[in-house]
Amino acid sequence: MPAITVDNVLVLPRLPRLDESTTFRPVRRLTTAPSGYEGEGFPVRRAFAGVPTSELDPFIHLDQMGEVDYAPGEPKGTSWHPHRGFETVTYIIDGIFDHQDSHGGGGTITNGDTQWMTAGSGLLHIEAPPEHLVVSGGLFHGTQLWVNLPKVAKMNPPKYQDIRGSQAALLTTPDGGALIRVIAGEIAGHQGPGATHTPIAVTHVTVEPGAQVDLPWRSDFNALVYVLAGRGTVGTDQRPVHTGQLAVYGPGDALRFAADARQDSHTPALELYIMGGQPIREPVAHYGPFVMNTRDELIQAFEDFQAGRLGVIPAERLPHTDGQGPRP
Repeated sequence: MPAITVDNVLVLPRLPRLDESTTFRPVRRLTTAPSGYEGEGFPVRRAFAGVPTSELDPFIHLDQMGEVDYAPGEPKGTSWHPHRGFETVTYIIDGIFDHQDSHGGGGTITNGDTQWMTAGSGLLHIEAPPEHLVVSGGLFHGTQLWVNLPKVAKMNPPKYQDIRGSQAALLTTPDGGALIRVIAGEIAGHQGPGATHTPIAVTHVTVEPGAQVDLPWRSDFNALVYVLAGRGTVGTDQRPVHTGQLAVYGPGDALRFAADARQDSHTPALELYIMGGQPIREPVAHYGPFVMNTRDELIQAFEDFQAGRLGVIPAERLPHTDGQGPRP
């Protein structure tokens, strides 16, 4: 699981040691993601299944894509599909993905990169492995998070943020037992590169076997911790968790989690995808690829899509790349 890493975490800035007055958040809910298939048939875990929308706000949906080791000819993606009213945050841990939209946007993301797409008023979009990966096969693993947009921003023009893994803010714990990659928002004064419409924080944390993390967290944010890989515990009561489980934390100032001292042979550490944000607290009308505020707005989105007002499929696809081209 390469994503973005460093040879020596001890050279990184460190989280502060939390004092005795800190209120640690209890674990309110623990769920296990069911497995399914997306697009042309790549395997996913539906991380938010069974969690009330009120506890997810401002998030809508999270898929863990893979981890899967494709044989030659097996890699799959999605066909062209529409979006309106929210943002997709695609984080690639292992592998390569090409993306393109009907507005002319597109590019390639690979290990540790994030493609942040604000669908806004609407577009057509496709995600697929590059041709060379289809031919050769290989490892693929990532996540896609859907972030709701507030009503005032739902019809904004679409836009992209291409965030390279090297842009993430990196820090560690006081004892150097974890690597924290801040993708968006702020953690302990360290700002991630992702720009957001609603205040949120997104981070990928690797916890070494036997290590514990006390992570300061904004008290006005919700807190969702998803296990990408490995085994450990969440909360001060040390509830066991493993790959494919989501912990929903209650109110407080900090999150506590830890990695088991012994991990599975193919998983050297506990890998966590952690999300939190300020709830929007607006009505949500969600169906398929559209996230609006009312049923009438959903109907309008479908009508606009069918009438071609969300864009048309370009006559020519972007050429496949090897994922090694120039990067900002």
